[in-house]
Amino acid sequence: MAYNKTMDIKGKVAIVTGASSGIGHETAKLLTREGAKVAVVARSKDKLTELSNELTDSFSRPADMTKLDQIQEMIGDVHRHYGQIDVLINNAGQGYDASIEQTDIETLRHVFDLDLVGPLFAMQQVIPIMKARGGGSIINISSGTALMNLPNMGGYAAIKAALAHLSMTAREELKEYGIIVSVVYPYITNTDFEKNTIKAQLKKTGPEYGGDYVPPKADTPEFIAKKIVESIKSGDKEIFAHRWMKQPYNG
Repeated sequence: MAYNKTMDIKGKVAIVTGASSGIGHETAKLLTREGAKVAVVARSKDKLTELSNELTDSFSRPADMTKLDQIQEMIGDVHRHYGQIDVLINNAGQGYDASIEQTDIETLRHVFDLDLVGPLFAMQQVIPIMKARGGGSIINISSGTALMNLPNMGGYAAIKAALAHLSMTAREELKEYGIIVSVVYPYITNTDFEKNTIKAQLKKTGPEYGGDYVPPKADTPEFIAKKIVESIKSGDKEIFAHRWMKQPYNG
């Protein structure tokens, strides 16, 4: 089955990682409403089961995206269950707030495994399946921090920037097979992501910690889910949560 740059989602099989809450949760629901068959993946079996019960023709498959053997087994199970995989959405991830001086190497390695190695390995598992199908769509969820130079986010931002660069390389390598690789850059989103972010004991010296600081308004996970589905349909290279994010950040 050959694909061009755009994709009709109806009837397609999509894997959504990090589907137990937030952006992944809302993306799985939106894809189902669009007519896709969705395999929901996360570590929490109970949350996945609850979500899967809401979705028509879904497949719940717990997996730890830092464990390569679990990723391989998960994708094999999804393929056996549906007989096809058309879309991979690498959404699972965790933040890490630490200054360069305070960055803990072992913690950074954990985030590196989850936010970069896991998505890369998942791509490697679905690429042969998509080649045999004649095409597919891979969506990697980066971060607005990858476009900025923000204090205390250097390690995390670097990993998300690496994911974006890897994605753009894969896009060039795979386009002849009809496999379209895209990157979505969310902005601050109203999910549990910040609560689950690993945080060093930061030295609160910057102006962002002042008493007059007001955090920017966050996007809803439903808003970002629409951006993700938009990227599948359009096949565009990069999807930004907001137009201004396309401009180079010189802060």
